[in-house]
Amino acid sequence: MNFVTILIIAGVVLVLAILIGLLFARQFRKVGPNEALIISGRKRSFTLPDGTVKKVGYRVRIGGGTFVRPFTEKVDILPMDVLSMTIRTPEVLTRGGVPIVADAAAQVKIDSSEAAIHTAAEQFLGMGRDGIKEIAVNVLEGKMREVIGTMTVEEIYRGRAEFNQKVAEAVREDFVKMGLALLSYALKEFSDTQGYIDALSKPLISAAKRDAAVAEAETEKEAIIRSSLARKEGEVARLQADAQIAKAQWENEAKKSESLTWVNQKKAQADFSYELERYRLSQDLKREESKVRMVEKEQAIQIEDLEIKRREKELEANVLKPADARKYQIQAEAEAEEFRIQAEARGKAEAVKLEGQAEAARIKDKGAADAEAMTKRAQAMSLYKDASVLEMYMKVLPEVVKSVSEPLSKIDKIVLVNSDKDLGLNKLSGQTAQILAQIPEIVQTLTGADLKKFLREKLSVEPKSEK
Repeated sequence: MNFVTILIIAGVVLVLAILIGLLFARQFRKVGPNEALIISGRKRSFTLPDGTVKKVGYRVRIGGGTFVRPFTEKVDILPMDVLSMTIRTPEVLTRGGVPIVADAAAQVKIDSSEAAIHTAAEQFLGMGRDGIKEIAVNVLEGKMREVIGTMTVEEIYRGRAEFNQKVAEAVREDFVKMGLALLSYALKEFSDTQGYIDALSKPLISAAKRDAAVAEAETEKEAIIRSSLARKEGEVARLQADAQIAKAQWENEAKKSESLTWVNQKKAQADFSYELERYRLSQDLKREESKVRMVEKEQAIQIEDLEIKRREKELEANVLKPADARKYQIQAEAEAEEFRIQAEARGKAEAVKLEGQAEAARIKDKGAADAEAMTKRAQAMSLYKDASVLEMYMKVLPEVVKSVSEPLSKIDKIVLVNSDKDLGLNKLSGQTAQILAQIPEIVQTLTGADLKKFLREKLSVEPKSEK
């Protein structure tokens, strides 16, 4: 085989594989949860509700998907959703012989049990929803006729729930045989062409109107009577109420007074009890405080004792022992200092003694010299008494004048108040001259020497000698 032949064979195999795959994919069928797949072509068995085993040539798949074998199986779809239908009967005679027309609504679906699906598949497969709906409507219509024939118009009118229940019970057996389930049924309305229902209602309506009119008149009459009685009773009740209100107010005031008195008494008792309790509590508190203070004092005394012991030990450690050591040190230093001082004193005494001897000799020599100088000065003074006194006076006089005028030099400003004709400045200088003129008198008072006399004698003698 050449390469081309191999390629052709491979292509054919690939095409066949693709075709087979497409065929198998096409044979996988899927439906929704409201449908059932009926796959025919193979024998299988299932168990009926009564326990018998039945063999069939198909299988059932509700919702989902399954593989349908090609050439040996085929598939059909059975609808499982709810079918809503309206049923209208032709004229049907009731038990009383009255022809009526009834309208009803129902919801029907294929039952979900396996046996019901098998039953429905055998009967409805290929009919579709419309076929199933048509059959269910016919069954419901027939059962409605049966039930209408067993009831009167009045019973149907007053007992619709009973009618609905009878129809549902009548149709259930037939639906089970077809694999159907009645979900709900309701009689909507019914009517007749003979006017029986209207005639049936007219006496009731007339009686109801009559009874309503009579009841209205009776009600108005009763209302008037009751209104009058009510006004009368109301007035009486008002007067009685006023009296009762007055009485109640009086009783209320009395009770309020009694209550206030009782409250005041209780309040006074409570206040007194409060004061007693407060006093008792304060006494208890004081006693407790005294106990606490005693305990605190005892603890303080204990702490103080401990503190004293601690201080004694601290004093002993920090003061006494260092003091003893310092004492021995001071004693030693004092003895050394005493020895030093004694030695220095002995040395200074010797030095002072020598200095004293030298100073005494110097003072002695100085005294002798001063004595000799004073003797000579006295001799000179006796010889030149008047001249020396005058000389001393003349030397001292400028100092005295300076001392007298010195206070005036320290004055910044002088204000003289004088009513005399003389100028104040002349008077001030005159007063200064008077002070200086008093100096000889002061000298005479202090020393006994009459300077004025001495000066007059000296000044008067000198001219005579010149002549």
